[in-house]
Amino acid sequence: MKQITNTILMIRPVNFRMNEQTAVNNYYQKVIDNILPTAVNANAQNEFDDYVEKLRSYGVKVIVVSDTKEFDTPDSIFPNNWISFHQNGTVALYPMFAHNRRLERREDVLECLEEKGFIIDDVMDYTSAEEEEIFLEGTGSIILDRRNRKAYCALSPRADEELFIEFCEDFEYTPVIFKANQTVAGKRKAIYHTNVMMCLAETFAVICLESIDDKKERKNVIKHLKEDRKEIISITEKQVNRFAGNMLQVLGENNQAYLVMSRSAHDSLTAQQIKSIEKHCPIISSSLDTIEACGGGSARCMMAEVFLPEAK
Repeated sequence: MKQITNTILMIRPVNFRMNEQTAVNNYYQKVIDNILPTAVNANAQNEFDDYVEKLRSYGVKVIVVSDTKEFDTPDSIFPNNWISFHQNGTVALYPMFAHNRRLERREDVLECLEEKGFIIDDVMDYTSAEEEEIFLEGTGSIILDRRNRKAYCALSPRADEELFIEFCEDFEYTPVIFKANQTVAGKRKAIYHTNVMMCLAETFAVICLESIDDKKERKNVIKHLKEDRKEIISITEKQVNRFAGNMLQVLGENNQAYLVMSRSAHDSLTAQQIKSIEKHCPIISSSLDTIEACGGGSARCMMAEVFLPEAK
């Protein structure tokens, strides 16, 4: 089983802005004052295009699909929450917390991948859970260790425990469940997505252990990572606020692995943390300031990894 891929799906925004429906439990979102909505979208498009260009310059294959103006989908730039692609030819579709995010799910995205020679044998559709107000937001909620068949999940209003266990049974993963919190106005509140505080690479993990308040749960996460010989690179809650947990390892030219993150995330890391990461692979970083401020998501959220088999 491959842990990382050289093919990424990304959705170019057409109406990007701060999504008021997700802001209720995504505490990273901010309103940027004194800037017109059109300027916010234009800035986001520029950041997106520069990011795609940078990834491609390292040999990462990026499939770009443009969002449509048909629906109001301000968060379409974060496709990894509604879809995931698996090596056995299965696609999973996920139930989304925000009503306007449910409109991001598009049949033509699957058609586009098939046109490019990827094989889709099966679709696991969990979206009916929305009717019961149950959510599990893709690889935002679930961090997959594809090689060791483990799935990590920080429970939150957007990550339901029972549905996560059902996903693990369907895809044959061992569930590793915990709660991750952040301090908001002096109170500990659930971090909305696991991939904000944790990144799992082939030989290491970047994780905010201090966000796991329960000592038993923290010990259990450490045990699983050590069992699988991952070097643990610990980050702080302050660094999580700069999106240092929202990273993804990808493959570039000649099967060279890279760790991808935003400029803000990179700037928040200490020299020692950078050294620890670079022992394993080089870093690619790109400026995503507008996307991070308004969207409350970063580099990892923007990439849906494509692991589907290709037609010979």
